[in-house]
Amino acid sequence: HIQFFITKAEVGDETYDFFKKMVDIGDIVGATGTLFFTKTGELSVRVKNFRLLTKNIRPLPDKFHGLSDPETRYRQRYVDLIMNESTRRTFMIRSKAIAETRKFMMEHHFMEVETPMLHPIPGGANAKPFITHHNALDMDMYLRIAPELYLKRLVVGGFERVFELNRSFRNEGVDVRHNPEFTMMEFYAAYKEYHWLMDYTEKLLRTVAEKTIGTAVIQYQGHTIDLTKPFDRLTAKEAVLKYAPQYTAEQLEDKDFMQEELKRLGEPAKADAGVGALQMAIFEAVAESKLIQPTYIIDYPVEISPLARASDKVPGITERFELFMAGRETANGFSELNDPQDQAARFMAQAKLKASGDDEAMYYDADYVRALEYGLPPTGGCGVGLDRFVMLLT
Repeated sequence: HIQFFITKAEVGDETYDFFKKMVDIGDIVGATGTLFFTKTGELSVRVKNFRLLTKNIRPLPDKFHGLSDPETRYRQRYVDLIMNESTRRTFMIRSKAIAETRKFMMEHHFMEVETPMLHPIPGGANAKPFITHHNALDMDMYLRIAPELYLKRLVVGGFERVFELNRSFRNEGVDVRHNPEFTMMEFYAAYKEYHWLMDYTEKLLRTVAEKTIGTAVIQYQGHTIDLTKPFDRLTAKEAVLKYAPQYTAEQLEDKDFMQEELKRLGEPAKADAGVGALQMAIFEAVAESKLIQPTYIIDYPVEISPLARASDKVPGITERFELFMAGRETANGFSELNDPQDQAARFMAQAKLKASGDDEAMYYDADYVRALEYGLPPTGGCGVGLDRFVMLLT
């Protein structure tokens, strides 16, 4: 911001009168002249030549009251940016956070790639896709819900560390945490597993926060969220016992109890849900919102993790985690399932769920199974919700 100092003596009567009559708040103007300080210490331009570059024909909101109506701010973001410094700051922090994320990945020898956004078969997540039509091929296609299966094809092809900063699309609800199109980063590292992924993701988020806003201790909605300390690691059952102590360990192994409790909470589960899936449903209902400090929920059941590698040690669970901060899921990662026969069986189970009416269940992807048959090395992969992380930073 800089002040213009315009006098008839410098610019002449015609230009001076034009300025007085024709120039309004919001116009874009150009001028040349000499910099000086006024008596009040205001840095100003003593204008010698002046030109109107763009005329603003719609009045800006009152400067004193600003632009505060949320509906107008979101629908007319350009006016919001003109009027509100805090909105501009949010945009700049978001840009820097994405740049620092890219820099961190490249410093750790990951190759940035781009994968298709139009998919013949949606995959890589349990979500409802947007459907579009490809005129030249006369076929329906889907906007991607995740880049996962294409990124793992690249690992099969020999690229051992890949990442993509991607826009994905999910045709589901809209709220503070969910936008139909959103930005995330997915990355895959060959010869790594989920413990390494958790350590790496923790370091990534800590570093990006420090580089972007100068600190990894964040003030957010009345909470101090500390990314400098090691992130907690709990199973869903352990998290419920810690954050909802009204439950006992025995109750969280009792399928009948958990089914009835979920009905009471208004979150009924499928009749054939296993113990692990019921524990996850209880966790989401009573404990998830209380995970303010960064916390990994680990060891998800196989039945809700169709792409994750099963544990060698504990039957029925996978080597999977989700990261929660401020009561929201921020990342999801796992040791990748690289057994093509196991993957085919899990796709079949998902296809049966879809046939029975589950819009979010996965399709059977025969080409992806074929890719696994050529050999996916042991691999760890993770997706980080950059929009949700930026919400914390801003």
